[in-house]
Amino acid sequence: MDLSRRRFSALVGGAFVAAAVPLGAFGQSSRQAVGPAEYLDPELRAAARQILASGGLNLSDTALPEIRRGAAVEAPLAGIPVAERRVSVGQGHPDVLVFVVNADAGRAGQRARPAILHTHGGGHVLGSVRGELRFLQQLARELDCVVVSVEYRLAPETRYTGSVEDTYAGLRWMHGAAEELGIDRARIAVMGESAGGTHAALLAIAARDRGEVPVCFQCLVYPMLDDRTGSTRQVPPWIGAVLWDPAANRYGWSAFLGTPAGGPGVPAAAVPARVENLAGLPPAWIGVGGADLFVQEDIAYAERLTAAGVPTELLVVPRAFHAFDRIVPEAEVSLRFTEAKMAALRRAFTGA
Repeated sequence: MDLSRRRFSALVGGAFVAAAVPLGAFGQSSRQAVGPAEYLDPELRAAARQILASGGLNLSDTALPEIRRGAAVEAPLAGIPVAERRVSVGQGHPDVLVFVVNADAGRAGQRARPAILHTHGGGHVLGSVRGELRFLQQLARELDCVVVSVEYRLAPETRYTGSVEDTYAGLRWMHGAAEELGIDRARIAVMGESAGGTHAALLAIAARDRGEVPVCFQCLVYPMLDDRTGSTRQVPPWIGAVLWDPAANRYGWSAFLGTPAGGPGVPAAAVPARVENLAGLPPAWIGVGGADLFVQEDIAYAERLTAAGVPTELLVVPRAFHAFDRIVPEAEVSLRFTEAKMAALRRAFTGA
């Protein structure tokens, strides 16, 4: 697999960002000296080495415009409809663009289909729906569902609560437009990867608290759930070494929150791991790699959901880095991960 620096940077458009750790940062122990890639699944090592060798992105306010300009945008697949809509967010907010994938109100005599409100990743500061369209089309085709994805405002230009209100507006709109879109209101799930997982988790909480839109399921794919990871809570050096590291995490969270990550000024409602009451949330599937920076916080969130009485399935893939399934999709570990995720969504939609 060729992960040249240009191609590596282009992954940002699909919401996956690299911030490689210099090998010297891993200390002097004999175990660490081998390098982080050597402790990964064999099928993932070559890609990890190339990511680490790329030099990373060194996220900063001044670097973001250039990084964003390098993002890849692929043309949609033929045969799976994609439409764009402008949706009202509410007073004090501009309208938000949503992409509607695979909707078909002309299915005469057909049952309404399930739907997913999807939120893309990118560490709160990068990524776009346009960079995800083929992935979303494939998701809709495989599940025979409608997918709505929100082009939410990015940080640091827009701080909490802006993007959360954007994504909630998309959820509220799709629920209200269910007949037009051919959606079954009782089968609306939320789903997101990485920072999209932040938004999906916060959407599940907001839907519970506001009582306007019932959410049947939350699919959290290596979700970014705790601003304290890598700031006030350190991680072992072989965790979070590839694709998204502690420095990137501190930058992304701080940009989103408008206050330093891990600090006393962080509003609890902005961070899923800080929300005290998780009771009454929809069933959850959480999947993460064992070498992902988010693995410990994702395990902790799954434990808290379970303790709150929320049916929760957790999958930790040993020796896998952040977004491994999108970077090396043909690897056996990636195929198994994707199948587990899709099976969980099918169960949520069929009630099996």
